[in-house]
Amino acid sequence: MLDKFTHKWLKIPYTLNVRVRRQQKRSKATLLFIHGIGNSGDAWNKVIDKMPPDVYVIAIDLLGFGESPRPTWALYDAKTQARSVLATYLKLRIRTPVTIIGHSLGALVAIEMTRRYPLIVKSLILCSPPIYDSTAQRIPRSDDILRQMYKAAKNNPERFLRLAAVAMKYNLINESFNLTADNVDSYMAALQSMIINQTSLNDAAALKVPTTILRGTLDPFLVPRNLKKLAKANPNITIKNIVTGHEVRGRYVNSVVMAIKDYLQPTGT
Repeated sequence: MLDKFTHKWLKIPYTLNVRVRRQQKRSKATLLFIHGIGNSGDAWNKVIDKMPPDVYVIAIDLLGFGESPRPTWALYDAKTQARSVLATYLKLRIRTPVTIIGHSLGALVAIEMTRRYPLIVKSLILCSPPIYDSTAQRIPRSDDILRQMYKAAKNNPERFLRLAAVAMKYNLINESFNLTADNVDSYMAALQSMIINQTSLNDAAALKVPTTILRGTLDPFLVPRNLKKLAKANPNITIKNIVTGHEVRGRYVNSVVMAIKDYLQPTGT
């Protein structure tokens, strides 16, 4: 009851579980890793293992996932997630702007963070961002088809749980992915508020920080047309194509590492 009063009615944001925190006294950069839907901060372990020793590394669990709070009443929208990320940033007493590396849903949170709190974001690396155009069209486009697929998943959580269990069993998704009956409600709420109902295309078009988008050419959840549109409209955005799928695994890991190291070069800091 007190938790609900504090966070819902007084609107005090939750702080998030910090899955990884590797700090140096004289760090040349601060990296904040935000995972995708259904995952946790552990999704970044293979990337973090390849980070140089002189950077401050933080990986968090988003609200509703991993070991972070999972309030049943929360909307799990971009605003709520961004406010919790900011609260965690302040709790950790970080004194410098960060480079945010976000995957999938985490990429949308990263965009929202930059829109709301531009002074604390130095640059962005958006991995597999599911950015869709909400403009109504007479002829269904891939944006609409993907949205309908997500809506079908949301309307049939039991069936989706069974499919997710098969995907986890056969290692078809990131090994940190964990979807169960205990957390399916927060998964579906995030799916509805942040992916189905999103404004990320317009928000990303207005980004004023250096932004790299990593796009898997075999990724079924992305709409290449939207990403090309963003890069054309915003000179701060660069797209790098990788012959891989949606998850940060295999060759995708090294692509993320290289993108981070590009920002760590003296000319990029």
